[in-house]
Amino acid sequence: MLSAFTARPVVELKQRDKSKIESILAYGDRVLVGLNTGSLRIYRVNELNEEAEAEQNGDQNGDAPEPRTSKSKPADLLREEEKFSRRPVQQLAIIKEANILVSLSDNHVSIHDLQTYTLQEKLEKTRGAATFAVTSNIVKDPSTGIPSIMSRLAVAVKRKIILWTWQDMELSGEAAEITLPASVKCLIWATGTKIVAGMDPGFVMVDVESQNVQDIVKPGALGEPGGQGGTRFGAVSSSGMGYMGMGSWVPKPLATRLGEGELLLAKDVNSLFIDADGNPLDKRQVPWHAAPETIAYSYPYMLTLQAPSKGGLEVRNPDTLNLLQTISLPNANFLHVPQPTISLAHAGKGFLVASDRCIWRMGAQNYESQIDELVLNGRYDEALSLLNMLEDTLLHDKEGRTREIKMLKAQSLFDLRKWSEAMDLFSEAKAPPARVIALYPKSVAGNLSTVEDVKVQETVKATESVADEVEVSGEKNTADDKEKTTVTAASTVGRSMMGRFVGGHKKVDSDVVSTTSQPKDPVPDTAPSRKNTQEMPQSDKQLEGKELVYAIRALTSFLAQCRVQIKRYLDTDGKLREPLPTPSESQPEEYKPPFHYFIQQSSPPEQIDWAAKLLDVAQLVDTTLFRAYMIATPGLAGPLFRLPNFCEPDVVNDKLYETGRYADLIDFLHGKKLHRHALELLEKFGKNEADEEVSPALQGPQRTVGYLQQLPPEMIDLILEFAEWPLRTDPALGMDIFLADTENAETLPRQPVLDFLQHIDSKLAVRYLEHVIEELNELAPDFHQRLVDLFLERLKAGGEQFASEEEKTQWRDRLQTFLRTSSQYNRYRVFKELPADDPDFYESRAIVLSKMGSHKQALQIYVFQLKDYQKAEEYCNQTYLTTTQPPSSPTLSNPHPSLNSPSPTEPSIYHLLLSLYLSPPPPHPPNWPPALALLSRHGARLPAATTLDLVPPSLPVRALESYFRGRMRAANSKLNEERMVARLRGVEKVGVEAAVLLGVGAGIGGGVGMKRVPGGLNRRVVVGEERHCAVCHKRFGGSAIRVYPDGGVVHSGCLRGGTAGGGGGGGFGVGAGTGRKGVGGAAMGMGSGSGWR
Repeated sequence: MLSAFTARPVVELKQRDKSKIESILAYGDRVLVGLNTGSLRIYRVNELNEEAEAEQNGDQNGDAPEPRTSKSKPADLLREEEKFSRRPVQQLAIIKEANILVSLSDNHVSIHDLQTYTLQEKLEKTRGAATFAVTSNIVKDPSTGIPSIMSRLAVAVKRKIILWTWQDMELSGEAAEITLPASVKCLIWATGTKIVAGMDPGFVMVDVESQNVQDIVKPGALGEPGGQGGTRFGAVSSSGMGYMGMGSWVPKPLATRLGEGELLLAKDVNSLFIDADGNPLDKRQVPWHAAPETIAYSYPYMLTLQAPSKGGLEVRNPDTLNLLQTISLPNANFLHVPQPTISLAHAGKGFLVASDRCIWRMGAQNYESQIDELVLNGRYDEALSLLNMLEDTLLHDKEGRTREIKMLKAQSLFDLRKWSEAMDLFSEAKAPPARVIALYPKSVAGNLSTVEDVKVQETVKATESVADEVEVSGEKNTADDKEKTTVTAASTVGRSMMGRFVGGHKKVDSDVVSTTSQPKDPVPDTAPSRKNTQEMPQSDKQLEGKELVYAIRALTSFLAQCRVQIKRYLDTDGKLREPLPTPSESQPEEYKPPFHYFIQQSSPPEQIDWAAKLLDVAQLVDTTLFRAYMIATPGLAGPLFRLPNFCEPDVVNDKLYETGRYADLIDFLHGKKLHRHALELLEKFGKNEADEEVSPALQGPQRTVGYLQQLPPEMIDLILEFAEWPLRTDPALGMDIFLADTENAETLPRQPVLDFLQHIDSKLAVRYLEHVIEELNELAPDFHQRLVDLFLERLKAGGEQFASEEEKTQWRDRLQTFLRTSSQYNRYRVFKELPADDPDFYESRAIVLSKMGSHKQALQIYVFQLKDYQKAEEYCNQTYLTTTQPPSSPTLSNPHPSLNSPSPTEPSIYHLLLSLYLSPPPPHPPNWPPALALLSRHGARLPAATTLDLVPPSLPVRALESYFRGRMRAANSKLNEERMVARLRGVEKVGVEAAVLLGVGAGIGGGVGMKRVPGGLNRRVVVGEERHCAVCHKRFGGSAIRVYPDGGVVHSGCLRGGTAGGGGGGGFGVGAGTGRKGVGGAAMGMGSGSGWR
């Protein structure tokens, strides 16, 4: 058990002294002792030095304190007031602010001087007093806000409570009386204005200011009468005979204040926790074996003094209500806890326990030692509860201790096969992942584990069976755990856990990664003696089979939470999202970043590379999570490494390859940017060169092509290296690497890709060039010229390059189309490379000559070599339309292309073709049919002056009829068009003049009866008596004015200081007989007057 307090006798009455101790009071280093003779003795308690106190801090669990052997006295008698009272002094208290001592003797309450102990006043109103209570509080004046000390004395006189009040040092007002239903047996102040009174019928809460009395009720059961509202706590139940069968003995009501705003009421073995307002709290009863004699509170423990015959002091935790320490004190019958004077650090030290002949002072161990002892005994819940109750200033590192104890408790739960509870507690304590992972075998934790591994195959088989019965098995496992561990916390955790994790050390190092494999030391003497023999081997049993699967599933939830938390601080590239602050003087010496709890610290904080350590933890978490998924739930491993992760590549690679999950392995390598390794595996699987059986989805180049399409352009060398085998295996599929409609394919460096494709096959290079020129609008002359060269190279090579004549024709058409549409290649170079005597290249030469502007030579190829008159005419049409484009003018002049025909003296492209038909160079004869067809269809584009000179005199006029008709129609169309334009220009002129004179929209088309407002040069405004300037808001009178285009009027002088209306410069000015000129408009003169029209 805990050794929180050590009893040290400070006052012992000598054997010849026949008096008995009736009451005690301690304040400062003084102890006032009231005797049954009516005397008052004043002692001074001597403080022990650290060495002497350490010798006294022995085990007080069930043993009486040993007598002191030191020469120094524990207390010195300073004074004795023999005539302090005529009767036994039953109770003592002080009101320090008023410098008075209050005593209860002879059923009266008396007031004494605190320094001289002389009687000042005997309160006659208190005749028959049973007990009293005092309190002092700081109260602010509601009107001035000035704080003052308010002390109150409450005396229980039969059924009354009599109150006296001291404000600062003076008695304030008369005594107030409050009548209760029964005689008051005990009093305890709940707050500065509320007091709890204990009676035989129960407890009540009394408000001394309003004198309101409220019953303190306990929550009643539904089956009892009044169960919904509850009954008064301590009252006699209607279902029993009360205490009549015990000689009318009624237990004494007891009450004490606990922590802030909490009180404990007790009667017999029943207890009730209430708040400062008298409302019951939801806490179980204190498990007393017998009715206590006295209860008290010494921060932070609840004290219970048993009957004098038993003479035992019990120390309990007020939170858990568990018994922590029992100190044997013979015949002890009352205790006294001094009021705290400075801080809570003194509130739990130095309380007194007394019997008739002896007074013991209880010395408290420091809280660090108490917590260490609880941890050593395996009582983690008690240690955590104690830490929660203690103030932060009383401990060196409260947060760190709490975290460490939670982790130890979680380890104990893990040994008890309560994996889910253990992992929840690890998460709550923010345990370092390495410490949790080390609890598992090497198949999960790797080299970090200190547990012997089990066969993975057995675990995998267990995983398959667990997947089918996980719900049933989980519930059954939990139920079994509960049955096996139904023992006290001290017995289960104390020996089985501490013998393994603590190993005899009193203080557990928080930096220990795993203590599972530590040797099992003998259990300390302070450990409980009760054991569950069936639990002893359970903590040492190896994790395997279904148990390992359940434990791993609990681990995955813990690691998943850690992974989410780490992502808040670490980016996917391994760098911190927010850089750590630079060291400065204002920064604490032991600065720790907010993620420090993930890292196990083995060196001072200033020597730790926090970013690197956090990255190591992230790698450990992800790698362990992968191992756990592969063992317990393999289906979840894929989504893990398809997302950004920090898994160790070697571990994942070996595990996935071993289990045959090649597709997942490729995805993982892609995510880790290990592209070469992934592509090597894809090539091995695609060519079916692997020794293992591979899925059909990985066979062939399809997967390699898809992988290469995802690589960025910066990895062009790697792309080209592994793109060769897909291109040679399936060229159409392989070209998707470079021709796909993706950003990566479009931004690849084109020159290396072109050289690579040409090295493999010129057809692939041609296809790539056509794609980048036509689809991606590549304008570099080198690519255009290279495409032409590749076309010519293949066409010149002969028929053996083509599978059929149709394919050759397609390539020739592609070349001609490109020569016709592109303008970036070198025309002169291409023309020299085209064979002049090969009929396959005649049309190509004509296209190049057309690009060079040699239309006559191009037409000669169409007429004399190809003898394709239709293509020759189409050539002329295209050339005519491209050289005679209409000018882009918004006016109505020249809207038709026919008006832009060449002058009668200038020959057109059709004239060249006609001359080749009618006057061909030797030895070609004239060709009349195509010539007459050309004159018939395009006569309007052939000037008569030059065309008729080419016609021989022997040609009949009838043959030229269609030509002359076309010329006449063209002339008439031109004449009619000029007339229409002239008329339209006249209409446009009228509209412009109307807009200038009358304003826009007032010239033409005004509706009948519509009142038009004059505008333009004829506009006007009316300035009346009520019209004001828009700038200065004054009337115009005879001043000069300015008028804006929208009709706004201002003073001429206000024009420069402000704006009015919506116009700026289109107004005219009017001067009073002066004719000034306005801004942006004409000046108008007028006579002086207030208005004009």
